[in-house]
Order: sequence, then structure tokens, then C-alpha cells
Amino acid sequence: MAEQAARLSFLVALLVLGLKVLAYLLTGSVALLSDALESTVNVAAALMALFAIRFAQRPPDATHPFGHTKAEYFSAVLEGVLVVLAALLIAKEALPRLLQPTPLEGLGPGLSVSLLASGLNGLLAYHLIRQGRRLRSPALTADGYHVLSDVLTSMGVLLGIGLAWLTGLWVLDPLLALLVAGNILLMGFRLVRHSVGGLMDEGLSPEEVARIQAVITSRLAGRALEVHDLKTRRAGPRAFLEFHLVVPGRTTVEEAHQLCDELERALEKEFPGLVVTIHVEPERERKELGA
Repeated sequence: MAEQAARLSFLVALLVLGLKVLAYLLTGSVALLSDALESTVNVAAALMALFAIRFAQRPPDATHPFGHTKAEYFSAVLEGVLVVLAALLIAKEALPRLLQPTPLEGLGPGLSVSLLASGLNGLLAYHLIRQGRRLRSPALTADGYHVLSDVLTSMGVLLGIGLAWLTGLWVLDPLLALLVAGNILLMGFRLVRHSVGGLMDEGLSPEEVARIQAVITSRLAGRALEVHDLKTRRAGPRAFLEFHLVVPGRTTVEEAHQLCDELERALEKEFPGLVVTIHVEPERERKELGA
């Protein structure tokens, strides 16, 4: 399912790029050119996401016993780098026009084509974000938010060019392009930051950890004394949890094993795909007693 969404993203990105290039050719607007340049990043990002998702779906093997899910983060990091490069290219095109504003032509047809492209991008962004969240795919989610940012940027560009058309203030065209570049640059840094966090085994959010602790507490019911050293990490669509479970000294191996099984089932029901590792310890390991 994730691969199908990534393939759709790539095909729509190609179509949208063609429409935006046409809009630029009709008008000569540097702001619309900046919008088209951002779409080239969308195409490259969608292609990288497709390859990353395919690789991430490979099952665990002898050299990768935890699977290949982190491959999606590499796609998101590269996408962030491409976004930053696109912002620099836009600034390079816009700065000369800022000094010498140029009247635009063919705005009616050009803006109509650009509006059609933005509509297609909006539908794609909604689909990618929805699928990315449902499948817990960082590559799809990053691609979706990237496309959504492209939609918002395009709408701002269209409104600004329309204002320039009405007022004759053609300097608004390169100014808008520079604003687009700044927004894209910020988005690129955010994408890299999120992806690097995943590669560095960043833990789950405080809200998710609180839900985990609530599930564990509800299942213990006096059958265990304490849980400590709880650790989490995320790897693409999968998440990993490990903690130490202190049980009374009289607890048999079979009883401890049964309790662990119940905890694992409850946690995996609350967090599908969660990989749980529990280390059982005797009563003397209770940290609250200063052991």
C-alpha cells in the first residue's frame, strides 16, 4: 500500500511539474518559475521515497536482524537537502528581477494552469499524509507535508501575482519568489531535522510514552512491583520498546512469562507494529528501595 502511494506521488509530481513549467512559459513570472523549481524537488523526492519504501519493506536477514525500515529516513534526509538546493536556485533567479522588475504577460492562461496544478497537488498531499499516518511511513508523511507546503506556497504566489497584475507593482513577482525560497529553506531544514532524529534512534513522543505507561500499569494489577529503565526508539514504520519488570520473589518463571505475554499483546494492540522486549528481574532489583 505504501509503495502504491509513492508511485502515485511520482506520477502526479511529473504531471504537476509539466503544468507549472507551462505556466511559467506562458507568463515569464519568476515567482511561477520558483514554483516550478520546487516541483522538480517533488519529482526527485517522490522517486527517492518509492525506492526507499521498496527497500524498507525487505524482511529481516542475517545482517539486518531488526529489518530495513530505517531506509525511509535516508529518503527524507535527501529530500530535505534537495529542498534547500531548490531554495537557493529560486533566490538566484529572483534577485536580478528584484533590481529590474519586468511586466508579465499571458497571466490569465498561466494562472489558470498553475491553479489546476495546485488543485492536483492538494489532493495528492491529503492522500499521502493520510496514508503515511495510517502506515506509519516517514517517507510518505514527509512527502505529503512537502507537497502540502508546495500547495500553500503556490496559492500565495497566485494571490501575489494577481495583486501585481491589478496594481502594476511588478516588483511583487521577485519579492514573492524570495519569500517562497525562504519558506522552502525552512521546510528543508525541518525535514532534515526530523529524519536525522530517526537515524539517531530518537525516542517516541512524551504522549506516546505516557500511553505505553498507562497500558503497562493497567495490566500489572499487583502482579509486579515495578517497571524501570523504559526505553523507546522509532525506525520508520516500526517502533521498539524495552523495559525492566520487577516481580515478587515468589513468582515462578511460568507466571512471569505469562505476565510478559499479556503485556506484549496489550501493547501491540495499542501500538500496532511495536516490538516489545521485557527483562524480568527479582524483587531485590527494585530501584525505589535503593537497590
